[in-house]
Amino acid sequence: MKNKILLLLLFVILLKTNAQEAIVFDNQERRVITTGVPFVLIAPDARAASMGDMGVATSADAFSQQWNSAKYAFSSTKSGVAVSYTPYLNKLVNDVFLGNVTYFNRLDERSAFAASFKYFSLGDIEFVQDEFSQSLIQRPNELTIDASYALRLSDKFALSVAMRYLRSDLKLDTGSNDTAAASTFGVDVSGFYQSNIKTYNNFDGRWRAGFALQNMGPKFSYDEGGQDNFQPTLLRLGGGFDFIFNPKNKLAVTAEIGKLLVPTPPIYGFVDLNNNQIQDGNESTIIVKGKDPDVNFLSGMFQSFTDAPDGFSEELKEFTWALGAEYVYQDAFAFRGGYFNENEDKGARKFLALGAGFKYEAMTIDFSYLFSTSKVQSPLENTLRFSLTFNIGTGTYSNF
Repeated sequence: MKNKILLLLLFVILLKTNAQEAIVFDNQERRVITTGVPFVLIAPDARAASMGDMGVATSADAFSQQWNSAKYAFSSTKSGVAVSYTPYLNKLVNDVFLGNVTYFNRLDERSAFAASFKYFSLGDIEFVQDEFSQSLIQRPNELTIDASYALRLSDKFALSVAMRYLRSDLKLDTGSNDTAAASTFGVDVSGFYQSNIKTYNNFDGRWRAGFALQNMGPKFSYDEGGQDNFQPTLLRLGGGFDFIFNPKNKLAVTAEIGKLLVPTPPIYGFVDLNNNQIQDGNESTIIVKGKDPDVNFLSGMFQSFTDAPDGFSEELKEFTWALGAEYVYQDAFAFRGGYFNENEDKGARKFLALGAGFKYEAMTIDFSYLFSTSKVQSPLENTLRFSLTFNIGTGTYSNF
């Protein structure tokens, strides 16, 4: 009996000793999820930007391709072209920007298609190899080209699928042969619900709801044999209500949440075999807390809901939320406002946005302005964004 007790005590001591040898060298509380081509998460149009970067459940417009292409099946306009321009880091440089061009066409009462081109320029970068060589001017850039098809399954609900090609050319050509742009493809699946107009006590009203799974696709690498990067796969959910006070005055309120479906970085460490507090060559890196992020994109989507090292409380921190409102007068003038919030440990994007829109015949112009409320300065702080929409089709559709 004594021998068994001694063996048990020895086993406990060995376990305790081994546990003490596990040294954590990445114990940061802020585990921000990073992805490739993050520019696709920048709101390209002024209307969505002025309501807190939301668009999955707002009413249909020309830029629905960027948020929820199923909304095109509810567009009251036959077809149109939209362009937008967003200065980026305008306090530091004047040649970094995001541009977007979108075309949509509602084919009939039930279906619609759209295509868009998004271009992100990092400006001119001067590269000097040595004092005797001539300087080279290069312009790293990223872009996407996508197309979507929306089908109205009922009077109130539509689904859409979009295909996207992504290209990221961020490497500087220094004369080596390994310089190449990274590219991949992604898929969006989205849905939109819009109720019929109902009469309440003092106003008419209409409900809206939407979801979108965006940028679902394989990982990609910037170098042959280099690290694979996840696309910014994103889940968006939203809902809203239109207060229709009379034919001239309408107020739309909308709420939205979002979550990156990408694995959370775990807490790493190593087993200190030599007890010197330094990771030697024979001491491999281990995951102390969390899950291995080296998985394919599909496994990563499901894993992203359960892999935060601090459990459910940290998973909740990975959700962003936004609230927005839009007042429209005579379908000619709009005033908008919104707020976006992201947890401080997951990126700390917090900002208030305001904007306005003016419609004259077939043209609409929208503006937005961002005020950062975070301790971390936003690259879009105090930035004026604008977008233009041209309705080029003849005829309109009724959305009941």
